[in-house]
Amino acid sequence: MMFSSPREMPSPSSIFSAYASMTASIMLLRSMAQELIPQPIRGYLFNTFRYLIKPRSPTLTLIIEESTGITRNQVYDAAESYLSTRVTPENERLKISKVPKEKKLTIRLEKGEKLTDTYNGLTLKWRFICAETEKNSANDIHNSNNSISVRSEKRYFELSFHKKYKEIVLDSYLPFILDKAKEMKDEERVLKMHTLNTAYCYSSVKWDSINLEHPSTFETLAMEPEMKNAIIEDLNMFVKRKDFYRKVGRAWKRGYLLYGPPGTGKSSLIAAMANYLKFDIFDLQLGNIVRDSDLRKLLLATANRSILVIEDIDCSVDLPERRHGEGRKQTDIQAHLDSDGWMQLTLSGLLNFIDGLWSSCGDERIIIFTTNHKERLDPALLRPGRMDMHIHMSYCSYEGFKILASNYLEISHDNNPFFGEIEGLIEDIQITPAQVAEELMKSEDADATLEGFVKLLKRKKMEGDVCENSNKRENQEKECKKRKVSCKQKRGGGNSKSNVGVTQRRTRGIIKRGSSL
Repeated sequence: MMFSSPREMPSPSSIFSAYASMTASIMLLRSMAQELIPQPIRGYLFNTFRYLIKPRSPTLTLIIEESTGITRNQVYDAAESYLSTRVTPENERLKISKVPKEKKLTIRLEKGEKLTDTYNGLTLKWRFICAETEKNSANDIHNSNNSISVRSEKRYFELSFHKKYKEIVLDSYLPFILDKAKEMKDEERVLKMHTLNTAYCYSSVKWDSINLEHPSTFETLAMEPEMKNAIIEDLNMFVKRKDFYRKVGRAWKRGYLLYGPPGTGKSSLIAAMANYLKFDIFDLQLGNIVRDSDLRKLLLATANRSILVIEDIDCSVDLPERRHGEGRKQTDIQAHLDSDGWMQLTLSGLLNFIDGLWSSCGDERIIIFTTNHKERLDPALLRPGRMDMHIHMSYCSYEGFKILASNYLEISHDNNPFFGEIEGLIEDIQITPAQVAEELMKSEDADATLEGFVKLLKRKKMEGDVCENSNKRENQEKECKKRKVSCKQKRGGGNSKSNVGVTQRRTRGIIKRGSSL
């Protein structure tokens, strides 16, 4: 019985021949494609083919950076606060800190740490990334030979989840995080004092902050009750009129000018306003600002519900005057440029943020200028709409003294015999609240302290009388000198006329005698 033989395997030569024929065909097709199909179309076809065969991931990742351009990202700040409450034992590295007046520890994720959160049955994965980047400073634009390599830190969160939950995450989960972070901030509200980071010009613009622990309040402020009530009413009206400012088309901000001699309580008033409104303070020292662009970045980095303070505006920095129209010469422009060709800090740049287009970038902000010499300020700063309320911080009055005596000595005017004598003296003497407070701190014995304060007032009154009498004497002596000079001029003028007459008579006599000869 004959069986059919199994199928014979192809020989190596036939395999090589088939491979060579296929390779030649592919090369021929490739050559024809390069000749007939343009390069853009070939690239498009290749990318399409690669996209079709590439395995698709069902995961979507959102990048939440610390800042968006020149302003902070609110979602980043909210996520940082919210994730501190979602820490689990699976986390291996955490940053722990605590500052005075905070109730509990502050927990933050360390770079590279991951965290899994759940929301309405959804699983969401967070990761905190902190990467260092190296870039050249702005000087490289003008002088490539003097470029400075600067390292900056870029921080952001990665939020990953299934693509089909995109709408839920964007419309529900992220708004939930923003609201939750706001509640946490309101519950643990600690006022902050922000100051400029000294290294801001070498990296991104940042503010450093510490807790504001100034105890000043309107109850402890040595100020006339009428002025104090007027300031409180103005603040209350400001924070309640958001819809009004929007309706009339104005930025929701308020400007105050505090002026008066040193030691009259300008800084204490600022702290009292911050404690009353629960607003953070941003202390801006213009002497540390180089250019208008730096100022704009700093001001945009301030938070809403904050007080921006520029102290001693008349002497903090020499702001170039504004020039308009054809009056702005090229020499003036060159004079305001720094060594790198950037426009320096100008008064126009400051005014533009106070009431220009940039003033609308933020809500519920208060801007405060302080000065010891109001008359030295540029009139442009005092224009209505920039400094809405001018508050004169004057010398201590009797009402202010009673508040200070209650604060430092815990006594009132009802049962102390020194108050009547002090009332009669202090109104005629220029003494600042700081000087009064210094005297009231010298002893814990209230009577001994008040007795010493009365002696100080009497001494100042006597010195004032002596100065006044000496001024009177000097004025009288000046008047006497003026009268003596006037009298001498009159007497000297009469003698000169008589001498001239005598000379003329003598001359005429000589002429007559000569003619007779």
